[in-house]
Amino acid sequence: MGRASKREEIAEAAFRQFHARGFNATGINDITKAAGVPKGSFYNHFSSKEDSALEALSRYADTLRFDLLTSPDRPPLERLRAHFEYLSRDTVDNGFVRGCLVGNFGAEVADHNEEIRSAAKQGFDGWADRLRGLLVEAQEAGDLDGSLDAEATALFILSAWEGTLIAARVDKSSAPVDAFFRTVFDRLLR
Repeated sequence: MGRASKREEIAEAAFRQFHARGFNATGINDITKAAGVPKGSFYNHFSSKEDSALEALSRYADTLRFDLLTSPDRPPLERLRAHFEYLSRDTVDNGFVRGCLVGNFGAEVADHNEEIRSAAKQGFDGWADRLRGLLVEAQEAGDLDGSLDAEATALFILSAWEGTLIAARVDKSSAPVDAFFRTVFDRLLR
């Protein structure tokens, strides 16, 4: 198997650094050091730190296991739960330190960089739309109250998840995650 391209190494290092440290705490030197390349190599592939952050957001979406939402062998609400169970395991397994890259960038950079804000919004919108689709599917199957506003509920669930991640990082425990599952799956979507 061939060696990854320099761009790939830099992009992957940027993703890991941004996810672990945040946007403001990550410098180009941190990225190039993690990639094992000279600083000049960064600018051969990315025009700026912001450009590499946009690439990191794209890579992050690939880690969210959206495929769990579309698996046809399970009912929609089971797929929804499996998606958040996967994300919660990742949070717990990583010691409550990384959170959601989209949410992190939204909180840290959105007020200062329109391009990153727009990319984060696009990420959240796409995620909420996937959740909405599952809720509609559950309604059509008779597994969820048809009067529930699927669009508002999807946005609420995603917002609750983002808050859960912040609370879990602050608390350094799974208590907020447990509360999310009890509230969303045992009450709201019951």
